[in-house]
Amino acid sequence: MLSQTVEKKARINSSDGCSVQGRPCPDKRRRPAHGEVERWNYPRGNVLRLAFAFLTFIIAGMNDAAVGALIPYLEEYYDLNYTTVSLIFLTPFAGYSLAAITNARIHVALGQRGVGVMAPLCHIVTYTVIAAAPPFPVVVAVSAISGFGNGLADACYCAWVGAMDKANQIQGFMHACYSLGALFAPLIATSMVVSAALPWYTYYYLMIGLSAVEWVGLTVTFWRKTGAVYRAGHPRDADAKGAGTKDAVKSKATWLCSLFFFTYMGVEVGLGGWVVTFMLRVRDASAYASGISGSGFWAGMAVGRAALGFVTERFGERLCISIYLACCLALQLLFWLVPQFVVSAVAVAFLGFFLGPMFPGAVMVTAKLLPKDVHVSAIGFAMAIGGTGGTVFPFIIGAIAAGRGVWVLQPIILALIGVVAVVWFLFPRIKKRDEETVDGATQTETLSS
Repeated sequence: MLSQTVEKKARINSSDGCSVQGRPCPDKRRRPAHGEVERWNYPRGNVLRLAFAFLTFIIAGMNDAAVGALIPYLEEYYDLNYTTVSLIFLTPFAGYSLAAITNARIHVALGQRGVGVMAPLCHIVTYTVIAAAPPFPVVVAVSAISGFGNGLADACYCAWVGAMDKANQIQGFMHACYSLGALFAPLIATSMVVSAALPWYTYYYLMIGLSAVEWVGLTVTFWRKTGAVYRAGHPRDADAKGAGTKDAVKSKATWLCSLFFFTYMGVEVGLGGWVVTFMLRVRDASAYASGISGSGFWAGMAVGRAALGFVTERFGERLCISIYLACCLALQLLFWLVPQFVVSAVAVAFLGFFLGPMFPGAVMVTAKLLPKDVHVSAIGFAMAIGGTGGTVFPFIIGAIAAGRGVWVLQPIILALIGVVAVVWFLFPRIKKRDEETVDGATQTETLSS
């Protein structure tokens, strides 16, 4: 009789979202097998860790968006055409690829501390070299180093946040920081070059200073997150070898996520990098109005990631991202087919709004589909492939535009959004699986108690 009463109470506690014997269960969907789920403010050190991780994403956004704003001045300074100047979009691919290969092993050997030290140093080295205004081939080559740093940071912090309570919301804010950096970078760079009449490379003095703050902050806050700590929190099966990269690339979910990121980043960076030039030369807008339209895209993305993260958390990634994709297709058609600057500027801003939450949402789906011990490997690999899309497609747009004009931006972006939609619908459903996993864990815990 007593055992039946205990079992009944256990079932009631499980249905309430709490584990047996009154122990809290912050999030049923992502309850780990070992340890308590982290939150943005638990343990307390997470507050500062997240603050500096957010700064890393701001710097990444400022890095990517500044290139698009500085293209006209790079063309003039180095006497380049569209195709040649577009090479600056391409070389970070090498850095992202190296990050995909080494990310998991760096985590196992050095932990999050290693990433916190290495990623900002990659930024500092890159921006110091560019600030010296070297020959253009050097600018192109050194951009691979920042690509490596961004690849390390993307995988590290996305995997870390993906295992937290209310991860969709935190991911939304973190990726909104990228968009904020991308929003302010064109304004800052244009102000320096146009208003203050400074050389284009003075923008990178600011980037050096921000990267130095990033390096100090991440090194201090993640100092205790060593390789030993990472290995203890991510135990692998006895028969598993290596850091999990081989297991990750064997999974269908990893490849779907990689293809999703590849095309998505092509849309994001391609549109963000070329929209100012498109507005200037196709919509015949002024330099100021064109710059504002580019900022509107990144502002919409920042707001969308911060605001729609709550919506995605409430209604689920599959439904919400499907709706966001439908909105993006409609807005892209509006942007293309109505040749008026005001309509185009509004459409671009709302494109950013609905594109924004798709990236963190896809990270969450991938994290739910894969075991925790391969999160860094899988997400790191997918980020590297995504970074490739963010370098290859802007280069392709520039290369084609050199011969046919910047109007080619429109059909390319529309086709890429269509591919993103197809890939998204290939993702397996995960809701039932997650519920069954939680229920199974609850039953096991009830029996053992």
